[in-house]
Amino acid sequence: MPSAPLTLPRRLTAPAPGWTASADVIVVGSGIAGLTCALRLREQVDRVLLVTKTVLSAGSTQWAQGGIAAVLDPDDTAQEHLDDTLVAGVGLCDVEAVRALVTEGPERVHELVALGAEFDRDAGGEIKLTREGGHHRDRIAHAGGDATGAEISRALIAALHRVLDDPGIEVIEHALVVDLLTAADGAVCGVTLHVIGEGQVDGVGAAAGRAVVLATGGLGQIYASTTNPPVATGDGMAAALRAGARVTDLEFVQFHPTVLFLGEGSTGQQPLISEAVRGEGAFLVDGDGARIMAGRHPLEDLAPRDVVARAILDVMRDQGVDHVWLDARHLGGSFLEQRFPSIVARCRELGFDPAVDLLPVAPAQHYASGGVETDLLGRTSLDGLYACGECSCTGVHGANRLASNSLLEGLVFAHRIADDIAARFSSGDLPQREVGSTPGEDAVLDASRRIEVQRAMTLGSGPVRSGQSTAGAQAALAALAAQPTTEAEPGPLTWETTNLLHLGQVLSRVAHLREETRGGHVRSDFPERDDARWLTHLTATRRADGQVVITERPAGDPR
Repeated sequence: MPSAPLTLPRRLTAPAPGWTASADVIVVGSGIAGLTCALRLREQVDRVLLVTKTVLSAGSTQWAQGGIAAVLDPDDTAQEHLDDTLVAGVGLCDVEAVRALVTEGPERVHELVALGAEFDRDAGGEIKLTREGGHHRDRIAHAGGDATGAEISRALIAALHRVLDDPGIEVIEHALVVDLLTAADGAVCGVTLHVIGEGQVDGVGAAAGRAVVLATGGLGQIYASTTNPPVATGDGMAAALRAGARVTDLEFVQFHPTVLFLGEGSTGQQPLISEAVRGEGAFLVDGDGARIMAGRHPLEDLAPRDVVARAILDVMRDQGVDHVWLDARHLGGSFLEQRFPSIVARCRELGFDPAVDLLPVAPAQHYASGGVETDLLGRTSLDGLYACGECSCTGVHGANRLASNSLLEGLVFAHRIADDIAARFSSGDLPQREVGSTPGEDAVLDASRRIEVQRAMTLGSGPVRSGQSTAGAQAALAALAAQPTTEAEPGPLTWETTNLLHLGQVLSRVAHLREETRGGHVRSDFPERDDARWLTHLTATRRADGQVVITERPAGDPR
């Protein structure tokens, strides 16, 4: 472990709250997890406050191309879905969390349909199913060909709009959560948030609640290139970390193997070529036309994402190139336009035609398999705080997420959280607590330094890491953290940048400690999986004195 201790401030530098609000439950985020949880809670508690960073549809859910995995085929079984998930997770999945996912998932998908989500159907009227990497069955339901997330988001937002005149639910858009409010005993009892633009109130305020549900999405903007939207700055994860919640498996970042390569230096959100394209028969080739995945894995181009991404990175390194090629030409223009209308249109906008051209692709950051640690009910280590969706670590994904399990996880665990909160309300287990004093420093990093955070993370803790590179990332981020905070102007962009810094510091620390290659974590200096030493989870916790402590928990031990 690096000798210098890692310390984090307790809060972001921000103005004192100038207004207050209250609700029984505060849900932060409006992707599949947040919307599902808010709608379910509305049926069971008196007042729900849903806050979202920009507008309701701006999160990662709408970008999900491939689909949602669930056992909907009579010939498929929950056990097979569980087995495929465990293989992808490389020994670090929580088996009971996966069992909950695969057994409850089909019912949750049918509830989505009842709510109005329109999935693609076959000639007989049944939901059409396809296959993606790591799955041994056709169990991926999709909508609009390659616009599943957008359709699910549309259906959930429409359902929310139908009940907006209900006094039991309030929505505040353009609201960035700054930090968590805690009681004297450390329990979470609200949030501070900043509302801008078209929001209903102005500036920083404090919202009190008997429970807070974080559904704030991922941290993709921590890297220079990602498939994540601009709002994915890890706000919920970072706020939970500063408040003392356990954050687990943060080193397991999934880099999607097939992201359209737009040239050296292209940054920000990059166009994703869904795994479903390979599910329909496309395959990866090098510059000589040789099949990259042939002989590397029994599933070849439909191997788990970490396997495919690693194979591409090997070819890029060995051949000295910055991308490989995806060949979908044999599928034909008509099929591609019908099955993947959004992908084809976006490729053509950028000068590529999948029907006639090889598509240049390379791995880019896609998904955070770790996050705020939860139990099977979505409870975190801080009483009153729940987490679901990509910001959480439920144990479902282990070291690498199986394709299309993310939307399902959001559905299943949001439902579980809502029911647990309602049950605890009924038993008097979650009273409204008074906000206590929160000793500790505050700090921010100016928004102009974000590119330096991204550069340090991409070079040091990116798709291929080493002890030397992760040490370099830690040193670079520590230097940024040491910048005088007086130089920074508090505000949304600065707070987002600081969240990325804090998560980058912890991610780089645990990536440095894990001296093996497993799932999304690839170490060039330790290229093999090491079950004898590393069949374990690394958890980061900020103590009251600000020091971040890393602990290990053997796989399979209770959370």
